[in-house]
Amino acid sequence: MSVEPVAGVLERVLRDLGLGPAFGGWRAVEAWPRIVGARLARRTRAVSFRDGTLHVEVEGSAWMHELGFLKRELIERIHRDLGSSEVRDLRFSIPRGGNRR
Repeated sequence: MSVEPVAGVLERVLRDLGLGPAFGGWRAVEAWPRIVGARLARRTRAVSFRDGTLHVEVEGSAWMHELGFLKRELIERIHRDLGSSEVRDLRFSIPRGGNRR
């Protein structure tokens, strides 16, 4: 009898419940700093995932504008890092009341 790793069991259960894509998206929230690197991680913070969209808070409008140009590349990095394509879009916003990172 072989023992399956907990991560594999959890992933299978979530998939069977129809929650696999949401799990993949929340993995992207957790992995955001590693995926984007230190320079962008200092200025951004992934805060949520919903319906294929990863929501990212950005330090200011200049960074939001720059990240708009990098969106496709960032989505490709997420797919490569996580080995999945649940994240289909990125939505950048400036947090209310300033940056709360």
